[in-house]
Amino acid sequence: MSTFTMTSNSITEGQHHEKRFSFNSFGNDGDNISPQLAWENAPQGTKSFAVTCFDPDAPTDCGFWHWQVINIPASTHELTEGASANLAAGLEMRNDYGFNGYGGACPPEGHGVHRYVFTVWALPCEKMEVPDDASCALVSFMLNGTALAKSTITAHYQR
Repeated sequence: MSTFTMTSNSITEGQHHEKRFSFNSFGNDGDNISPQLAWENAPQGTKSFAVTCFDPDAPTDCGFWHWQVINIPASTHELTEGASANLAAGLEMRNDYGFNGYGGACPPEGHGVHRYVFTVWALPCEKMEVPDDASCALVSFMLNGTALAKSTITAHYQR
């Protein structure tokens, strides 16, 4: 049996990602480009995918959601670099910056290395039953409760 796996030409497990994938605000001058992500060997019964990016090291009580894309068709196996805001299918949810789409890394200056956990989720439904304006916490709750499998790449960034 093959393992559900995510790969990327843009980011590497355990390595610092390039500045171009970081946010362009709050004193940071990145390009806010979403990374390329691809996946293979989804489990039987997969009807859609979701992709998320979460910073567990953010100076909050609940981390920081940088990206959530749900309702990606099961026939899709890649998001190209810069795909955010240009998706052919799927729904980008509101991130913790307050807009729908990818919001890149932007740890506070001098706060040290932050981890950015990119996850692809294999789901047993074609469409997640959440409101279009659902909170990141609700989407995460639903993903963790329904996913058939998931795969992650954790990239790092520091200012």
